[in-house]
Amino acid sequence: MHNVGIVVESLDNAIAFFTEIGLILEGRMMVEGERAGRVTGLGNQSVEIAMMVTPDGHSRLELSHFFAPQTIADHRNNPVNSLGYLRVMFRVDNLDELLIRLEKFDAKVVDEVVQFGETYRLCYIRGVEGLLIGLAEQLGSETASDILEKK
Repeated sequence: MHNVGIVVESLDNAIAFFTEIGLILEGRMMVEGERAGRVTGLGNQSVEIAMMVTPDGHSRLELSHFFAPQTIADHRNNPVNSLGYLRVMFRVDNLDELLIRLEKFDAKVVDEVVQFGETYRLCYIRGVEGLLIGLAEQLGSETASDILEKK
């Protein structure tokens, strides 16, 4: 996978939010014109993008703010069982401490933080602009892959 894309209203706010989670701003630029629009199917477009990278350098999140054409749909508040892309989940080191830091972005836990055995503590939050984000704190050295291999 190269990246996951998320359309936002405020690129600055989204960059600040995902930086707080631990991603690093790799670059920011305008993408404009018919050529770019042939990839997206939007025709003549004007969009500013910011590429965020995970600390290990393996995964990226492309944040986009469209100037033209304007956004026409808003799926951010759909429930977790909606069809299509839903959320992105990040592994974090100290979930409780991060949740406190994310309060300045009005991030709220969807229901509660849940512990799955001795492997993970997980939660969904509504983060910047109401985006649904999953957060997972790994406990110990056993991963989800390790558990699946045992079955």
